[in-house]
Amino acid sequence: MAERPIFVPAPDSPELVKELSMRLTWHPGFAPSQKKKNIISLHESAARAGYAPLLEVSTKSEEKVGQRLSAFNLMVQSEQIGRLQLEKAFQGSKVFERGGPYTDLYTVEDVRDAKRDLRLRESGPLKGFKFENLWFPLEPKTAFYDWLYITALYEHREWLRRHIFQYAGFTDIEFNPERSINCQARSCALLVTLMRNDWLDAAVSSPGAFIRLLASHDYRPDHSQRVQEEMFQR
Repeated sequence: MAERPIFVPAPDSPELVKELSMRLTWHPGFAPSQKKKNIISLHESAARAGYAPLLEVSTKSEEKVGQRLSAFNLMVQSEQIGRLQLEKAFQGSKVFERGGPYTDLYTVEDVRDAKRDLRLRESGPLKGFKFENLWFPLEPKTAFYDWLYITALYEHREWLRRHIFQYAGFTDIEFNPERSINCQARSCALLVTLMRNDWLDAAVSSPGAFIRLLASHDYRPDHSQRVQEEMFQR
């Protein structure tokens, strides 16, 4: 058995997104067939708890919309270099105590090379994020990742209304809250909350407006202090 979270939009709640842990039968292994079994197991567990249907938001999703919403397939706009993959923008914008942002990571060929760059682990504690001329602090947690995700999808908002409002929540089978903080399924749930409350336009008007909105609510992504300490060293 294992536990994995589902992320439920909560437009009427101060927390904006409910993060609910579900127990499931875990099928170990890296084969796509094993990941599919885990997705099915997680969704079945959530359905028993009253949360259905769910959308897997990752490249492992059986639904094309879930694949399209994967952060690995989303592009963000840079005034300097044009469009770049969200994950490259995230990694290359990190500012550490002893270096960064390492903007050369914006243009690496393979996004996995950006995530594995040794400078991200050897530059001391993470202090914040700088993308273009925009500065993001470490609080609220996940704000910069959420900002990249939501602004990348902003131009598709009308399409999204027709395709994701039907889901009770979102999952990412690769996300393990014991090892990570940011999650594309959480960001997707937050996007739905902003859209349902007609807050999206105001939220994406500026980083300051986005951070103030999150800070004025009880948007507190769940993760242990141990995970925070480990991730801030990356």
